[in-house]
Amino acid sequence: MTLRSLAVIGALLLAGCSATPDEYDETAGWNAQRLYSEAKESMSDGGYDRAIQMFEKLEARYPYGRYAQQAQLETAYAYYKSDEPASALAACDRFIKLHPNHPNVDYAYYLKGLVNFNEDLGLLGSLANQDLSERDPRASQEAFDTFRELVERFPESRYANDARQRMQYLVNALGWHEVHVARYYLRRGAYLAAANRAQSALITYPETPATEEALYILTQAYDKLGMPKLRDDAARVLNANFPQSIYLSGGPKSDKPWWQLW
Repeated sequence: MTLRSLAVIGALLLAGCSATPDEYDETAGWNAQRLYSEAKESMSDGGYDRAIQMFEKLEARYPYGRYAQQAQLETAYAYYKSDEPASALAACDRFIKLHPNHPNVDYAYYLKGLVNFNEDLGLLGSLANQDLSERDPRASQEAFDTFRELVERFPESRYANDARQRMQYLVNALGWHEVHVARYYLRRGAYLAAANRAQSALITYPETPATEEALYILTQAYDKLGMPKLRDDAARVLNANFPQSIYLSGGPKSDKPWWQLW
């Protein structure tokens, strides 16, 4: 047998070995509708990894048409349910960029906001257990910005009302974050930084539950900085807006100025 014959036989053997059972693709020959149906069925059963694979195969084989576009949205949701926020956000952004006028692009915005919202969920509920000065509120801010874009661009969207409610939650949470950072600085004697963060809470997140404490922190910080006029101005605003505030009285046995009772 010649060397050339041996080489041909060897190549045929290698080709046969490459088609191992592990590489068998059950979806070979499936049309777009079947791939989509199988992916949706996997989603219903909680098989998000398999669903993602099916959706990605659908888009790769049939990149044009309604099934491919819907698969992109479904992939984002599957990543979200699989607790892969980075991939979910990337999929949402991709859909928004590719299909800015799609009838369901409002859902892409909503899902993007939801992913970031749940990244920072519990911000208010965890205040007692965590120093918020160590927490990055970036996800909350990005969620707020996305929900705002949704309600501004699609005020009649079926997701707009829920987005508005989440925005209110986020505004309150972000206001509390600023106040907790201000309190953190105040306790460590960084009075100027405390005053700046309290001011930020008042200017950026007005009329939120954090406003009362932000004003109180201002009075303390200005007092420590030797700025009695600014201290008294902050005190007057606190008294005018929160006449029943717990910060306005230290109780009958207290002999300290009220701005030093916190």
